[in-house]
Amino acid sequence: MSDPNLESMPARIAGRLLDIGAVVLRPDEPFTWTSGIRSPIYCDNRMTISCPAIREEIAEGFAALIRLHHPACEVVAGIATGGIPHAAWVAQKLNLPMVYVRGKAKEHGKGNRIEGRLAAGQKVVLIEDLVSTGGSSLQAALAVREEGAEVLGVLAIFTYQFPEAARSFEEAGIPLRTLTDYGTLIGEARRRGHIGERELALLKAWRENPREWGGHAHELPPQGQ
Repeated sequence: MSDPNLESMPARIAGRLLDIGAVVLRPDEPFTWTSGIRSPIYCDNRMTISCPAIREEIAEGFAALIRLHHPACEVVAGIATGGIPHAAWVAQKLNLPMVYVRGKAKEHGKGNRIEGRLAAGQKVVLIEDLVSTGGSSLQAALAVREEGAEVLGVLAIFTYQFPEAARSFEEAGIPLRTLTDYGTLIGEARRRGHIGERELALLKAWRENPREWGGHAHELPPQGQ
């Protein structure tokens, strides 16, 4: 990133998520995701929509990434449900049309998977709040492709940086860019004194092999994919 604001953005956004409690780090009392993965971190980026200053910073960050990496973008698409409000704010900033992609087609009415007007050939950037394995984001991107539109990329507030997600996006030929990421966030948490060296080591070990990481689970609502 050549823009100084973009270069400092990952640490700024990570700090904002910690400030509002959108991220909880709990290596000694791990959570359990719907997939069964036990996790020392829980990230709820839906909290950002209740914080005007932070959601504005997020919208500006997404708009800057689109201007820099996807200037040909013609439509901003929100991925249900967490990406929808952010897509709306970004589309407003860029004066672009906006659509949103459902998790699955409606079972009534027209049976739409994509809501809004999307024409074949239009160039689309998708907005997501969180990427873990990347499954739901890529399904949404493929739904856009099935409508005949061109997917320029996926943008998200945060990624856990799982290697399987990186491979999946690469295999699909879809670029993924995020405002911040797991490595930056735990580094910021350590800098602020929220975690010690022992907790930092546990958090790093989890990201290397999340499916095999142990611990006692505390159930929470599902994490996005």
